[in-house]
Amino acid sequence: MNAILLTAIWGIIMMFGGVFFKSKSTPKYWAIAGLVIIIISNCLELTSGEAFFAIDSNNMLSFNSFNLTFITVALVSTLLFFLLSGSDIEKVGDNVSEYFALIFFVLCGVCLSATYNTLLILFLGIEIMSIPLYILTGADKRNLKSNEAALKYFLMGAFSTGIMLMGIAFVYGGNSAGTFFINDINMGEGKMPVLIAIGMVFMLIAMSFKVSAAPFHFWTPDVYEGAPTVFTSFMATIVKIAGFMAFIRLFENSFGKVHGQWQLLIAVITAATLFIGNLTAVFQQSVKRMLAYSSIAQAGFMLLAVFALNDTAKEGLVLYAAAYSLATIGLFAILIKMYDYTIDGFNGLAKNEPVLAVTATIFLLSLTGIPLTAGFQSKFLMLIAALRDGHQHWLVLWAVICAAVSAYYYFKIIQAMFFKEAGQDVKEHGSIAAGSVITIGFKALLIFTAILLILLGLFPFLLTEWLHY
Repeated sequence: MNAILLTAIWGIIMMFGGVFFKSKSTPKYWAIAGLVIIIISNCLELTSGEAFFAIDSNNMLSFNSFNLTFITVALVSTLLFFLLSGSDIEKVGDNVSEYFALIFFVLCGVCLSATYNTLLILFLGIEIMSIPLYILTGADKRNLKSNEAALKYFLMGAFSTGIMLMGIAFVYGGNSAGTFFINDINMGEGKMPVLIAIGMVFMLIAMSFKVSAAPFHFWTPDVYEGAPTVFTSFMATIVKIAGFMAFIRLFENSFGKVHGQWQLLIAVITAATLFIGNLTAVFQQSVKRMLAYSSIAQAGFMLLAVFALNDTAKEGLVLYAAAYSLATIGLFAILIKMYDYTIDGFNGLAKNEPVLAVTATIFLLSLTGIPLTAGFQSKFLMLIAALRDGHQHWLVLWAVICAAVSAYYYFKIIQAMFFKEAGQDVKEHGSIAAGSVITIGFKALLIFTAILLILLGLFPFLLTEWLHY
């Protein structure tokens, strides 16, 4: 409850603060201060179980160690995003305070999506999370690609929202209890009623769109590429993992009793997502677009948690959320500073900026799933969760093969940084874009993020034990 209310309140403060902030850098410091307060309040609620705001939600919200730990991961990842890329938000346009306000409103939607207990709050959480993103995607008014991405994202988002509402209507009409509460949709152990089966498929399609799972991923590359890079970093991490939290909460509580009746459908979507994401990423020359397709592939691994629906899957999802967010935010922070976004633009980076090259390598190794990184531990937990489910073992083998394929395109960037000479264009302009400054603080934050990924890889219980607090 603390995080939900404080993110909304701080978003309003940032929105009206734009009238009084004189410097473009001031909103960033206010945003960081507010986020620190929210993180502390959420951690206090996680450890003590007491909220600052004693508001009766009439059981429409549910708080436990799982969703509060997940919210903490999302908030800490956002704090890292502000610290690494906050100065780049100032370069997008003149409405800096409003950009930060919109991000806080998105975080409010993230918290609602993680704690909802009724289908109505799920809908509100998804929309509160999505609508500010449409605006942030088109924030760069001078860029036609940004305008196109915003329009495409809005139209596709509106279409998926309609499908979700249709699914909610069918589920409401088909359950014998006549309720929106996810725990009271009594599915029993027999076959699903036809109305609920139709509603579940509609909601599966809508949620698959939100997490960019195949074949509902087609909007992702264009939107991620067209949006300002700094906002793409936020969309590809915090927003995506929030979608998975909503996904697993919906299917565990509402449809968990008939798990076997829809598990094969999830398995097919997972396999298609892994295949399409990895295959298309192989042929990309733009690192930004490659990361968009790789985010689709990473979504395939996170779908294994929805497929398995056991305690190991929950541990794996929280660890995966942390590992994926930290590595991707760090990688995008480096990409924003680059002069050239293509793979060739990374040629010779190790000679010019060794700290950036080494930390980028650790981020890429974690995304690949190389041992000693958090990415390996999270992928391992996902595979173990799928094996313990006892069904569809072929899916585990398929996920391992696709993870091996991902090493090809991730290692292409590592090869470019360490084993290739910079091209003539990069030599003339430098690896780093004009106007971008690589400060000692920025390098220190990258090193801290890389160390955090290794620590979580060596000691994953530092995070997962909070689920049993």
